[in-house]
Amino acid sequence: MIVPMQKVIVLSRAAGREADLLSLRQLGVLHPVLEQAVEHEDIEGERRRLDYIRRAAEVLPNLPRAQPSGRSPGEVVDELSRLLRLRRETAEELERLRQECARVSPFGDFSPGDLAALAGKGVFIRLFQAAPDSRPVVPAAAVCLETSRTRTAVSFVIVTVGETPEIAAQELRPPAMSLAEIKSRIGEMEATQARIADQIGCFAGDRAALADMRAEAEEAVQMAEIRAGMSCAAAELVYLQGFCPSDDVPRLREAAGKNGWGLVIDEPAASDLVPTLIRNPRWLKPIESVFELIGILPGYREIDVSLWFLLFFSLFFAMLVGDAGYGAIFLGLTLWAQRRFPTSPTHAFTLLKITSVATIVWGVLTGTYFGIPDLPAPLAALKLSWLGDEEHVKDLCFWIAAIHLSIAHVWNIANLIRSPQALAQVGWLCVVWFMFFSARSVVLNLPFPSIMTWVFGAGVVLIVLFMTPRRNLRDEWFNHVMLPLNLVGSFVDVISYIRLYAVGTASFAIASTFNIMLAPMFDGWLSGLLAALLLFVAHTVNIVLSVMGVMVHGIRLNTLEFASHLGLQWSGFPYRPWQRMRPTSP
Repeated sequence: MIVPMQKVIVLSRAAGREADLLSLRQLGVLHPVLEQAVEHEDIEGERRRLDYIRRAAEVLPNLPRAQPSGRSPGEVVDELSRLLRLRRETAEELERLRQECARVSPFGDFSPGDLAALAGKGVFIRLFQAAPDSRPVVPAAAVCLETSRTRTAVSFVIVTVGETPEIAAQELRPPAMSLAEIKSRIGEMEATQARIADQIGCFAGDRAALADMRAEAEEAVQMAEIRAGMSCAAAELVYLQGFCPSDDVPRLREAAGKNGWGLVIDEPAASDLVPTLIRNPRWLKPIESVFELIGILPGYREIDVSLWFLLFFSLFFAMLVGDAGYGAIFLGLTLWAQRRFPTSPTHAFTLLKITSVATIVWGVLTGTYFGIPDLPAPLAALKLSWLGDEEHVKDLCFWIAAIHLSIAHVWNIANLIRSPQALAQVGWLCVVWFMFFSARSVVLNLPFPSIMTWVFGAGVVLIVLFMTPRRNLRDEWFNHVMLPLNLVGSFVDVISYIRLYAVGTASFAIASTFNIMLAPMFDGWLSGLLAALLLFVAHTVNIVLSVMGVMVHGIRLNTLEFASHLGLQWSGFPYRPWQRMRPTSP
């Protein structure tokens, strides 16, 4: 459920602002809202310090058994910053040397000092490059030596005595050092890079200390921003406004009494941008992993769809993957990963268990195990023959569409039951079922009930009459203009659920095709080994494609089709209370 919020203004004495902010942060229930972005020297200084620490901390390798260096976090950050600067300078010099090596290599190894000495005696050796098909005119008294030719360029030197005539080609400046010296310097730079990497690795055991230091710096940035963003209520009073969950208001009142704060608590106004806090029971928390993965959240005044999202996402996952063998693999990998990473969030693993079991159940009911066509009798007996008919599966997709979208409109009716707009939602409910029977008629050639035409007409009338409150007609008249497109869109939404059949069938077809193609190769042990390897690769690719199908289609049907019928715009932003980022020191 979406937790109700209260709009809060905390008043404090300007002289005690620092202590009051620390107490408020320790309480950790207020989502602060700054009236305007404030720039201040203190804020910029704290941000620079945070960036300094962050860049140092990010380069440390993750070596769980590494021992701390024994140096203070500040010294470690300074040393890492020095090493980073040296690494950057080394990388720049190495890149310059490699470019110089590539430029000079076509002319071979020679001493630039010898060229200068010969030039002092009137013998000039100049380096040139030209297109392979060009023929530069060379003076008769000059000597031209081609040193290298590639598809893109020809390199040559011209030797003259006493003069330097113009040549119709690109002249290159002589290098500052010989090719051998350049390669030697490249080796030195590469050795320096390796040495720097080793020196950075010596501080791997300080990751935890630097993480604490980074959290402290982030707290300092937040403190500076909020301190500077507090508004003045009077000469000696400042205030901070924000939002607090309604059930945490008593704690805030208690803290205000202890610290001598003034409090103004009110319901959020319609124009307020209120953060969203969702608190679900434990069995619903797994779906929060999907919300976090794709970065969506219902707005404060919208509807929490966690329950229906979890139920239908699990069903969509099962139908899109569609293979009991794949589901068993997912379940096994999930159990292994949960043991391998015991500190990871449990609700993500729980979601994978739910979807894996759902996939296994669907695969058993459809008789799909790694795309094997002929199943052993015990497995074949578990198959539901009704699902063996493709037309039945398509029909099931349309039933799922109608039920899924109907839930959205019934929910809207319940929320608008005191408003005439509830009748418009009844109209949309009629439209959904008309589109359901239309889709079955068009795709499956099933008979269309004639009464549904009257149901559709009644639904459209209800929508036109009650979709917009009379007082809002002047501002929202465009909704009526868009109604024909929305009606067509409703049909498209119902049809789009056929993707559950299409993607699942494609996955089975890929697996079955590879099984049939590679089956003859199992006659010999060597060819059988190759066939097993190819089957492993094929099924791995198919599993990846199935997961991609879930990410694209399974999530879309919930976040787009279902959400649009519900009027859910996913406009929320998370409730982030101002609180400590580090454990309080004992």
